[in-house]
Amino acid sequence: MTSPPNAPVAREHWSPRLWGTLLVLCAAMFLDALDVSMVGVALPSIATDLDLSTSTLQWIVSGYILGYGGLLLLGGRAADLLGRRRVFLIALAVFAVASLLGGLVDSGPLLIASRFIKGLSAAFTAPAGLSIITTTFKEGPQRNRALSIYTACAATGFSMGLVLSGLLTEVSWRLTMLLPAPIAVLALIAGIKMIPRSAREDAGKGYDLPGAVTGTASMLLLVFTVVQAEQVGWASARTLLSFLAAAVLLTVFVTVELRSPHPLIRLGILRSGSQVRANLGAAMLFGSYIGFQFLVTQYMQSLLGWSALTTALAFLPAGALVALSSTRIGSVVDRFGTPRLIAIGFALQVAGYALFLGIDLSPTYAVAILPSMVLVGGAFALAFPSLNIQATNGVDDHEQGMVSGLLNTSVQVGGAVFLAIVTAVVAAGGGHGGGTPQEVLDSYRPGLVAVTVIGAAGLLVALTGLRTRRDRGSVVVAAALPGVAPTPTPTPSTVPGSGPGSDTAEPATEVERIPVRD
Repeated sequence: MTSPPNAPVAREHWSPRLWGTLLVLCAAMFLDALDVSMVGVALPSIATDLDLSTSTLQWIVSGYILGYGGLLLLGGRAADLLGRRRVFLIALAVFAVASLLGGLVDSGPLLIASRFIKGLSAAFTAPAGLSIITTTFKEGPQRNRALSIYTACAATGFSMGLVLSGLLTEVSWRLTMLLPAPIAVLALIAGIKMIPRSAREDAGKGYDLPGAVTGTASMLLLVFTVVQAEQVGWASARTLLSFLAAAVLLTVFVTVELRSPHPLIRLGILRSGSQVRANLGAAMLFGSYIGFQFLVTQYMQSLLGWSALTTALAFLPAGALVALSSTRIGSVVDRFGTPRLIAIGFALQVAGYALFLGIDLSPTYAVAILPSMVLVGGAFALAFPSLNIQATNGVDDHEQGMVSGLLNTSVQVGGAVFLAIVTAVVAAGGGHGGGTPQEVLDSYRPGLVAVTVIGAAGLLVALTGLRTRRDRGSVVVAAALPGVAPTPTPTPSTVPGSGPGSDTAEPATEVERIPVRD
């Protein structure tokens, strides 16, 4: 049954348990972002207290990235096969224990190990949590609303982590490691009660163990090589051989997946243009921002002499804008659709980066810095929820964990790769060679240009989505059973969110139903 094209979209009432489920999932995402942002400010204190070298200190951050980025594909598929609720709760418990251990250890290697375990657990909570949302809230306005709130919690956690770390580090760096533990325990207790049990996919014919081994090994080696390349040299034999080994493992992984009856990643899903654009967009949106934040933090603290807390407050408007807009973004997606919002988001991000290119050594915050922060915050408010919605729409429930893991892998690997590119550009310009403040600032500018170029590339990818949408019109391809051809459905009013206010009779979100088998 279809509704008239201009019929109003009714907002369903969410039960207390449904709200509780969403809040638990938001708490886990909040903790992931909080943990990532808090540790950066605490690094100097950790180095002093534990007497760590710069190379060892790097692995406190890189260890988390290695565990997170390297195991996301496995985490997403494990949620589908073993049950999303089970995987989420077990991983959340591991996260709590690792947080506790991280605040109590007294040596660098043990702290790095705890960080790796936390990244590993986040690699399971992130895709499991996202897939619980996409299978609990039906596709359309309800899911769009839930995902906008969910992604806003990540921005809130990241912003609060910057501020809290500045305050907690004044007392002890250990508090930044310990803070997530009680929050995770409370979320775990609530999750046991609130999160509904999920069905597991029938794996009676076996698991894709070769795919799990080769896929995980290739991602771990790729992330490891990227985070080490700056230290050992991009052109060194070690780096080149590591990249070659990662490429070989990825090739073996693809070969295994093409032949496996139960693949870890069904490669046919990458035939969907909306999936490819969502993953490329997520990598560029997050990767460019990580590079921007790295350079701006160095600029504020090293060149302007700002404290960690002052620097955190300078970034706060961006995160606050995302958090405050969270309750509205779902309805905006319903009205205008994901392709438009992603393109507008990238345009705002590029404009924010471009404005920062003219920064000098005596800036007025309200004039020289705040506009960029507002534009970047607006970019994330529009684009990040839309990318999550686009990546998960049109995908069957039993593959939601898989696409969630793929999207989160794009985010994490994109962050690691593009940050490495930006730092390499700065180093090539003499960024590590000292000099006067003006010379150091001049060495940062090529890195800022690289950040802007990455954002512009994301904008170009987003614009291809607008063109494809116009070319295709409003045909939506429904999911098909194995061996059954998909059926085109040209009626726009059957797509959730194509209701009032739409300036064209197009689907509100870019949807391509993916067949179950290649």
